[in-house]
Amino acid sequence: MMRFTLLGTGTSTGVPSVGCLCATCTSTNPRDKRLRPSLLVQSPTTTVVIDTSSDFRQQMLTHRVLDIDALVFTHHHFDHIGGFDDIRPYNFHNNKDMPVYALERTFTALRSTFPYAFEEPEQLGGGVPQVVITVIDSEPFTIGDIEFIPIPMMHGKLRVNGYRIGSFAYCTDTNFIPDESFVLLEGVDTLVLDCLRYHEHETHFTVEQAVAAATRIGARQTYFTHIAHQIQHDKLNAELPDHIRVGYDGLLIETES
Repeated sequence: MMRFTLLGTGTSTGVPSVGCLCATCTSTNPRDKRLRPSLLVQSPTTTVVIDTSSDFRQQMLTHRVLDIDALVFTHHHFDHIGGFDDIRPYNFHNNKDMPVYALERTFTALRSTFPYAFEEPEQLGGGVPQVVITVIDSEPFTIGDIEFIPIPMMHGKLRVNGYRIGSFAYCTDTNFIPDESFVLLEGVDTLVLDCLRYHEHETHFTVEQAVAAATRIGARQTYFTHIAHQIQHDKLNAELPDHIRVGYDGLLIETES
């Protein structure tokens, strides 16, 4: 049995967005409250988090994630790496370095954003994140008993990774999936897919584009993520077919593989 928890389904600003009084940002529906995007992956013996979002600390406390075997990154934008410093408590509790898997470009960004974690620190103070780096690209890799198959995608001009884990796939932050990556998604049962807003965006799927991509992939069930405040959960759900739903923070998906 595999468990996948959507820790955050919002866009880079989160929802509600600071200073906004739109219908979504003032909604009382808890499913219209969205932290920055991240995914918890759990097998019976292994726990992995995909992306240390800007809300990583809050997400770990909310879901009582007491241990993490490794971190996997999709790409280096700040809403996906902003919580990197908060891996320190896991270093403290386990007295070991945290394994981190990411594209080379993501590691370059981590080094420039959190230089104290990768250089000789001027002083330790509250400590620095301790990590073991593994550079990945498009080849499958295994953490504990979980195999990850990278799904190369484009996020505007930026190459990013989605990931297939058995019959489940996580494809956030994309507006173009190459034909060869659609092949890697064949037979997926449950899909989590980028869907930012109704109108055009240069780096994310619109609702119409996300529905088209989901239809082509053909998963039994698709959930949208990385959702901006232009979308209200219940309103969009009412417009979608039953096999495509709007994801929400805390959604738990269980699969047999």
